[in-house]
Amino acid sequence: MKPAKLNHDKPEKLEAKRIAEIQSLTYRQRLERLMAIIEISYKLKNAPKIYPSTK
Repeated sequence: MKPAKLNHDKPEKLEAKRIAEIQSLTYRQRLERLMAIIEISYKLKNAPKIYPSTK
């Protein structure tokens, strides 16, 4: 089992890597990632609350 690879680098380098990764994707792959983010966001927004609010 490989140890987990953590991102312990300067934020500028991490951002540059992320931008390069996104630019290497096709438009379809970018759209699929965007749709996945939107879907997860919608599910989190409409998820049932586990703990009652204590107001």
